[in-house]
Amino acid sequence: MKMLVTGGAGFIGSNFVYYQLKEHPQDEIVCLDALTYAGDYETLLPALENKNFKFYKGDITDKEFIDELFAREKFDTVVNFAAESHVDRSIENPEVFLNTNILGTSVLMNASIKHSVKRYHQVSTDEVYGDLPLDRPDLFFTESTPLHTSSPYSSSKASADLLVGAYIKTYGLNATISRCSNNYGPYQFPEKLIPLMISNALEDKPLPVYGTGENVRDWLFVEDHCSAIDLIVRKANPGEIYNIGGHNEHSNLEVVKTILETLGKPESLITFVGDRKGHDLRYAIDPAKIKNDLGWEPKTMFKDGIRSTINWYLENRQWWENILSGEYQKYNSTL
Repeated sequence: MKMLVTGGAGFIGSNFVYYQLKEHPQDEIVCLDALTYAGDYETLLPALENKNFKFYKGDITDKEFIDELFAREKFDTVVNFAAESHVDRSIENPEVFLNTNILGTSVLMNASIKHSVKRYHQVSTDEVYGDLPLDRPDLFFTESTPLHTSSPYSSSKASADLLVGAYIKTYGLNATISRCSNNYGPYQFPEKLIPLMISNALEDKPLPVYGTGENVRDWLFVEDHCSAIDLIVRKANPGEIYNIGGHNEHSNLEVVKTILETLGKPESLITFVGDRKGHDLRYAIDPAKIKNDLGWEPKTMFKDGIRSTINWYLENRQWWENILSGEYQKYNSTL
């Protein structure tokens, strides 16, 4: 198999690249990334030593470039991780999210049809479903939950999902969609909750927590997510949508306190700040369909995954310090 992984220099994309190289060493993996602020070329340096890995710098919205790339490489499979994904940034500048997340998806699917790609997979998010009340722990998102978005980010991802569905019906595109809960693990950009709290705690800086910190998320270890996508791409029937969840619900405040306890830092570092506009209360996924159809279940409990993640950030301090200092962008700009 020859697979294109878009957004492969980002958090989940890079973990997926390494998962594919490990689990399917016979396959060829081509990574495409625009190396915007959230992409880090240095993350992929170990992968570049593998003869079956290749990297291209480019934007998924660039029609001519994408067409030439597909014509040259002749992909069997496309897995689209490329997306603007930070909710706060989408509130400040929604246009960038609409362009990348909707129009970029369309460009990739058009190229997939033109160049006879066998499987296109769209990586989406549980945020397309909106949120659930905190006082109804019995409620979960299923694949039939109506789309009900809260931010420009989630609206752009829901729009892309609907567009994929339209391409399946109208053009016969062999495509699948997955919607995941909150990921955590190695190589996550330090603006996200867990790496931000780890890096701030290590430097004894205040840990900013929105509102009262009661918002609940279902935490999914990134390698578990990668294994689920791998199964969907290789085993699922065309047109299927799968929810991928971790069965690990915790409030933001619980997560922050766990990080502080693990690092031996005082809770006095917690600083409550004004809440995000339209902040969703609770995300919770029912992954029964992917378990029943493909036999997938998350392997990593949060208590184990968070410890592993904290250790990774302790052992790879230079990686996230380069990002916080902006040094990584100098390297990206030379490519």
